[in-house]
Amino acid sequence: MKTVLKYVKKYGLLILSLATLIILFFVDIDTAKVASNSILSQFKTMLLIIPSIFILLGLIDVWVPRETMVKYMGPDSGIKGVILAFLLGSCAAGPLYGAFPLAQVLLKKGAKFSNIMIFIGAWSTTKIPMFLFEGSALGWKFALIRLGLDIIVIPIIALVLEKTTKKEIIEKLYIQAEKAQK
Repeated sequence: MKTVLKYVKKYGLLILSLATLIILFFVDIDTAKVASNSILSQFKTMLLIIPSIFILLGLIDVWVPRETMVKYMGPDSGIKGVILAFLLGSCAAGPLYGAFPLAQVLLKKGAKFSNIMIFIGAWSTTKIPMFLFEGSALGWKFALIRLGLDIIVIPIIALVLEKTTKKEIIEKLYIQAEKAQK
């Protein structure tokens, strides 16, 4: 019984989603088909993106020594760590969920917590292809203002997160990242 409860607790949201989809097939089959097609499309996208992200993670894990990461993105990296975090996030490809495994490797390698937050913020808002699309679709003035605000606000948010998050929680994240990579 404990094993069943363990799986229900772990996969409860998935089970609930599948149950909802099954019920939807009986209530409104057209909507259920649209939802199923959307799920399959997202799953295919993940299958195409996830392997390349994990290859990149493996290469970073093997090729970039911890000392190098600490030097360029660690606690004493200063502005160069901020710039590198922005560049890594802005040049990244793929959806935001791809940033989290890479952030875990950065944690393992000793990157400063605020630099990791900057990396995630940059990945989510300052990607170069998104900027180019925005400029052509919404106008370059808008795109430049938004990018400028992101460049100013993301480090502020990252610093606030670092200062307001309990040290124990940040240390626990570093420990979990180290354990997960073994």
